[in-house]
Amino acid sequence: MKYRGSGILLHVTSLPSPHGIGDLGPSAYQFADFLARAKQSYWQVLPLSPIHPQGGNSPYFGRSAFAGNPLLISPDLLARDGLLTDEEISSPPVLSGPRVDFSCVTAYKEKLFDRAFDRFRTKKPGRDFEDFCARNTLWLQDYSRFVAIHSHFGGRVWAEWPPEVRDRGPEALKELDRHLSPLLEKEKFLQYTFFRQWEALKNYCNQRGVRMIGDIPIYVNYDSADVWVHPEIFKLGPDKKPYVVSGVPPDYFSGTGQLWGNPIYRWDELRRTGFDWWVRRMEQNGRLCDLLRIDHFIGLSAYWEIPAQEKTAINGKWVPAEGEAFLRTFFKKFPAFPLIAEDLGSVTPAVRELMRNFGLPGMKVLLFAFSGDSANPYLPHNHVPNCFLYTGTHDNNTVRGWFDQETKPEDRKNLFRYLGRELPAEEVPGEFIRLAMMSVAHTVIFPIQDLLGLGADSRMNVPSTTEGNWEWRLLPGQITPDLFEKLGEMTEIYGRA
Repeated sequence: MKYRGSGILLHVTSLPSPHGIGDLGPSAYQFADFLARAKQSYWQVLPLSPIHPQGGNSPYFGRSAFAGNPLLISPDLLARDGLLTDEEISSPPVLSGPRVDFSCVTAYKEKLFDRAFDRFRTKKPGRDFEDFCARNTLWLQDYSRFVAIHSHFGGRVWAEWPPEVRDRGPEALKELDRHLSPLLEKEKFLQYTFFRQWEALKNYCNQRGVRMIGDIPIYVNYDSADVWVHPEIFKLGPDKKPYVVSGVPPDYFSGTGQLWGNPIYRWDELRRTGFDWWVRRMEQNGRLCDLLRIDHFIGLSAYWEIPAQEKTAINGKWVPAEGEAFLRTFFKKFPAFPLIAEDLGSVTPAVRELMRNFGLPGMKVLLFAFSGDSANPYLPHNHVPNCFLYTGTHDNNTVRGWFDQETKPEDRKNLFRYLGRELPAEEVPGEFIRLAMMSVAHTVIFPIQDLLGLGADSRMNVPSTTEGNWEWRLLPGQITPDLFEKLGEMTEIYGRA
């Protein structure tokens, strides 16, 4: 990065909306206007993948590494395009409350999507839709098949489908394509609509000087189109089920580690194919965002491999990956592609070397700064310019929640000594943002919850838990003119405008 900048982390689902979940409609454009008026350079979002029904609503547990999440489609924009009526979207069964009820929202939007698709077919899809399908032929047909077949077999995991379908027998797929044709076409319509709405929003942001930061999970969900279509690049047994799975060893977030359960890549096979799947995945997501954060970047250097039968992540082992060869292949094709390495956790010299070889910025988190001594690498005086600094991430408590619930007396003492004064709890989030803005880090990102000074009940995710995550939302009116004036002034003071 050649200039100092700052931005806000806010996933699209957390935007206000009358439809029960944040979407790509009017409130997204209002938030883009807020960012521009507050002189912010970045809007960071979480993965945009379609979430899995059994994935705890996590955007890191998607059904495809290439597709977009239909739940983010705006009913207001569908009505603007004549695919829904104002009456049909005027009385959603979901109140615009502080949490997302994913099951209720999904049922409500599915009904709207059915109506919109019926009108779309009646109007006869035009050249634009045909061009979209042609441009995305490498993933769109198989993704649409996966969703349609998944529904056809009652939501069963793909490895439990009839063998001829599980193993993608040409005749079986041909027959299902014929039988499920309306469902396939509907999924293609939803992807076409998502990408149209997203690209319009991204263009709007870019025109106002705001760049989008996206997020790439290192792994994919087992019950996804990617593993069904490309089982050869994953460590699966003869039954097409994983015999080893992903996770991380015990760390800051969990004393037993994190057992993610994703299938692990066969890096030898990926290398044999020129890392084709990974390169296409990065290219696809690069079309959606201006920068990409690789979540758990450590996994490109070495990965924590856990036997599939284990109940925790403790009994795993580190296995080398082929990240350097992959990145060389990727940057040969896209030499100026901006990446961010999420290097939190067990960072080894090999990871540091991998980042250094490609000049990749890592991450610093202020919530980690006030335990230990003055050598703590997360303290502002130890930052380096080539990094992205966060007050906290989607996996952390809010700053206020951290201060109220997680700090030890020694942590508070370290914080107050560093600031040179004691603070009441309500002022701590603002001081964290100021500390971040003052840093030499070229880019600073803070969750909107910290800008608003919200407590632990506004946390987005608690790692190693499956209930109640990803549901938090902004309420209408929480972002006030006074807020963006103060943020804009601070941004100017510290040379980030």
